[in-house]
Amino acid sequence: MTRNTRRGPIFSILLLSPILFYIPWLTYRHHSTLPDPLTQLVDPETNLPQLSEARVLSIAKYLSEDIGFRTPGTLEHARGEQWFFQQVLDAQKECQRVAESSGRKLECEVWLQRGNGSHRFDMMGARLYKTYVNLSNIIVRISNGTPEGKEHAVLVNSHLDSTLPTPGAADDAVSVGIMLECMRVLVETPGWSPEHAVILLWNNAEESLQDGSHLFSTQHPIAPTVRAVINLEAAGTKGKDLLFQATSEQMIQAYSHVPRPHGTIVANDVFGSGVILSDTDFRQFQQYLNVTGLDIAIVKNSYLYHMRKDLVENIEPGATQHMGENALALLRHLSSDTSQLPSLTGGYTKPTTVYVSAFGRFLLYSFTTAKIIYTLLFFASILLVKTAIPSVEKVAKDPSRSIRRGFFSALSGLLGSIVLANVVAVIMAQILGKKMSWFSSEYSTMVLYGPPAVLGALLPQLYIGEVEEAMVYSAILLMQTGVAVVVQFLGVGSACLLFLLGLSVFGGLLVNYVIGGSNQREMSLWTYAVGQVFPLAVGTMCAYPILDVFVPLAGRLGTDAPTDNIMATIVSVLGAISFPLIPPFIRRFDRSVLVRSVSLLSIVTAITIAVFAARDPYDSMHQKRIYILRTENITTGEHHLHISTSDGGPKFPELVQDIAKEFGVPPEIHENGDIEVFVPKAIVMNEYNSDWDPMYPFSAFLLPFKIPLPVEPSYVSPWSTPEMKFAITAVNDMIDREAGTRSLKLQVEHPGLIWTVIAFDAHVLKWNLDDNPPDEYTRHHVREASFYGTDTWSIDLVVKVEPGSTGSLLVNFIGLQEQGMWPGKKALMSQGNPGLALRLFERLDSWMDRRLDGKADVLLLGCVAGIERI
Repeated sequence: MTRNTRRGPIFSILLLSPILFYIPWLTYRHHSTLPDPLTQLVDPETNLPQLSEARVLSIAKYLSEDIGFRTPGTLEHARGEQWFFQQVLDAQKECQRVAESSGRKLECEVWLQRGNGSHRFDMMGARLYKTYVNLSNIIVRISNGTPEGKEHAVLVNSHLDSTLPTPGAADDAVSVGIMLECMRVLVETPGWSPEHAVILLWNNAEESLQDGSHLFSTQHPIAPTVRAVINLEAAGTKGKDLLFQATSEQMIQAYSHVPRPHGTIVANDVFGSGVILSDTDFRQFQQYLNVTGLDIAIVKNSYLYHMRKDLVENIEPGATQHMGENALALLRHLSSDTSQLPSLTGGYTKPTTVYVSAFGRFLLYSFTTAKIIYTLLFFASILLVKTAIPSVEKVAKDPSRSIRRGFFSALSGLLGSIVLANVVAVIMAQILGKKMSWFSSEYSTMVLYGPPAVLGALLPQLYIGEVEEAMVYSAILLMQTGVAVVVQFLGVGSACLLFLLGLSVFGGLLVNYVIGGSNQREMSLWTYAVGQVFPLAVGTMCAYPILDVFVPLAGRLGTDAPTDNIMATIVSVLGAISFPLIPPFIRRFDRSVLVRSVSLLSIVTAITIAVFAARDPYDSMHQKRIYILRTENITTGEHHLHISTSDGGPKFPELVQDIAKEFGVPPEIHENGDIEVFVPKAIVMNEYNSDWDPMYPFSAFLLPFKIPLPVEPSYVSPWSTPEMKFAITAVNDMIDREAGTRSLKLQVEHPGLIWTVIAFDAHVLKWNLDDNPPDEYTRHHVREASFYGTDTWSIDLVVKVEPGSTGSLLVNFIGLQEQGMWPGKKALMSQGNPGLALRLFERLDSWMDRRLDGKADVLLLGCVAGIERI
């Protein structure tokens, strides 16, 4: 079949270049543009209070840097609560002053809640039980002071604590400051009075697996008045705050009132699928209060998530302003007389609403509307394609065969793209041993896997034979619109992506028909100009946030995770969304163009493989995560370094070997003169590896090594002395032989230790952790978090005792030294005896920094462990 080749491929691409380059640039600009950060508390033009990023960051800086690492159970955690509670009391006084001086209906109530509790926390496919003692929350309720005004409330939540060990500026001190600043702005706004109450919850133990939010939800007297939740979080330090969970139509409607919406149903579907192994306090509010809400977080640059460099200096200017103004708008709307809070008294149902934010606009429509318009587009596409078929029948000997080849060409292009990108992933990770070479830049994955993805789309075209351009184009249109209908009828709102792609491709084919009728033998370039608009816009708008999340996430997916294949698949799918018209476009030209394109892309792919194979995955701002525990076993008297990592990047075993040589036991010289050097080897990680129980069940993702440490013969363990003894004992212990049961209180005493964990095997019939223990003999992990200075906790148990058995329990126990975390307790080095852990960590941290040139973030925790038969 002859072709009109007056416009060759290069000239054609040049004519399309305004579309191909402008749209990705425009979407990136929108994705990365933040509001100007405000410093003044009052708008100088309107004289009204305004949310000040400068004030929020000053609060975050004091919490994260002046007070420091606020891990639940530490002294710093207690100091953070004490300082912030005073800020809240000062805000309450200002509220009272404003109410009295203005006569407004305004009341601010404050609680410092304390309590004990327990809950089951299934995570990463594992079953874990949490217990907490004497933990606390800071709570404010702003209302109009009437019973009616307190009947329905919106809850906004953040957490005061940080995790092991990070200063937690973005996660979550920024959100803490935003909430306090929202309170100030609302109270000081003339005439503002809430129709419905606003509850501000600063919970004190999210990082110990959501204990603070559980405490509020299950024990606070005003919790039953909550109708909806806004949870503010951070998994990064840059960019716009992302709406990644919205659980009712009412709350999606509420979000439409924010000044800078940023979130789509795609993010909601991805997070809800469980693909991202993460969770927030939102879970507790859903489970125990049965309320709807919005989960919002800063997610860009999550390289610093739970890292030492989560500092105010690394928070992008404008990111705090963006989240704060959105949160403030939500509170204003939901507390107003137009709020739908009263309609949520009966709980909530899963939303059936499609929502998309684009270029500052927020579009939403119902699933019913989606089914109608998607179906209409599909049938309109069939009609349009049938109208275009006569032009093909005039040049094709077998029209039906040509149509089948069109579909095969389109499908093989999609599959070939995914397959070849994954082949390159295997080459990089398995053959060259250069796993995660793209890690230090979110968008470099497109450079590595983009060329093979396009090459994979073109290669099958060499073997399919002659196919009419219009048939491939039409096949893509029918597949996009048809799959959109099917997916939407399955209840998946993300079908809107396929609808938008199909709408643009439909428009391109319609323009082609209008321009040339049904007799043209080559499709107009206008077809591609129009047909590529929405795919490029949708694809790039999806690509930026998806890569922002998934590339840094690869650093904590586990050593065995096929991260290169995951990223290759993501890039190829995003490429198929952004450039669906590559297969028909290549059919415009002679076969020689296809052959040359394949050859050129093969060369480009080989070059990118070579370039990326020479790259180091890490640098000082995109670091490898390394976890090191210095554990003293008070049962055996042994001391070990336990070393692991959560990604499969190269050369980690070699690093462990060097650590063993530098810090482990010295070589042993035998009588015959032979020298025996300890060589660490990876050990099995499973639920019986109690060395890593402080990080259970996340520990399943780690690659563990174990190095014995030298200890002075004169060393006396403080954890075995009467004053500091770490002990597990049985209290009120009784065995009922007739019933075949043993009842006891398992009591844990842990002075100077925090985040203690016990693990044991038993068939538990009853306990006070929940009402539904597993009805089988199995392994149980129970993890504790308590307020600073609380050193005892317990579990009431009734376990099954088999005939002839003593019913004894073999209990593994481990805890973190409250004064043994580096760098959180670095200041203790100048205050007397810092202990074995800190003395080692000071040397080890400095050595690691030199050895890795600052390219690793090292978690250094002193632990005490043992085993007791009870």
